Amino acid sequence: MLGLAAALGMAQLVAGQALAQTAAEPTSEANAAAMLEKHAALNGALAQNPYRRPLFLESSEGANTVSGHAYAVLDAPFNTVTATFKSPAKWCEVLILHLNTKYCRASVDASPGMLTMSIGKKTAQALNEASTLEFNYRLLDASSNYMAAQLNADKGPLGTSNYRIELQAAPLPEGKTFMHLGYSYSYGTASRLAMLAYLATLGSGKIGFTQIQQGQKSVYVGGMRGTIERNTMRYYLAIEAYLASLGQPPAQQFNTRLEHWFDATEGYAQQLHEVDKSSYLAMKKDEYQRQQAPVSR
Repeated sequence: MLGLAAALGMAQLVAGQALAQTAAEPTSEANAAAMLEKHAALNGALAQNPYRRPLFLESSEGANTVSGHAYAVLDAPFNTVTATFKSPAKWCEVLILHLNTKYCRASVDASPGMLTMSIGKKTAQALNEASTLEFNYRLLDASSNYMAAQLNADKGPLGTSNYRIELQAAPLPEGKTFMHLGYSYSYGTASRLAMLAYLATLGSGKIGFTQIQQGQKSVYVGGMRGTIERNTMRYYLAIEAYLASLGQPPAQQFNTRLEHWFDATEGYAQQLHEVDKSSYLAMKKDEYQRQQAPVSR
């Protein structure tokens, strides 16, 4: 009897812990509801904005972190978005479109998994000259009305750390999807000084998308916030380009993505223009071929 009482007590304890954990962690339904509430709150900004697409972009900078967030209505069904971002390999198909991504390979096309990504110059570059990020991939939720996935890398170039790319999605009527894309990282003193030196020289004059008051006039944000906003926008446009390509025959999809991404970024040339179209297309085709090559063992 004593053993039975102890067993019952243990079962109640485990059940209580599980119930407390469930109460502490939002359910898929709660997360989906929160996404739809955010969509409703941003309805005006999504309908009328300077981006000429249903998009809201914001950023913030802390003592040693910087983050950017894009909220958008995607012209793609929720099931298509979920199928894409449940796959680490398909994440790489998206990430390679970014100008600074030189290589991306998923070691396991499942969750948890890992993505090896090399980042570097905005021009052609050998992989041994680029910086490597090792992202852990986790699919946090994939229900019928909510999806969440996360990429995390502990270390980055020049002393940066805690890289995170996160994506949340919920279905909307008429075959559309509401998406939140977050991109953030941390930096130490050395990496901050290196970034400030870049922004004062080669990166001088580079701006983001948010307008702030500076004295009596309104100006575009610069510095670290400008950098994170530019890259958040580039990642968002890569998602848009990937999804837009899926209606094409498989053999044409990559070229369609390249064309879409470059043309979309040129719509914000003041912030995003870096190279001419022929240079971008040639570089990305070479990088994609390198990415698709068998891994040597």
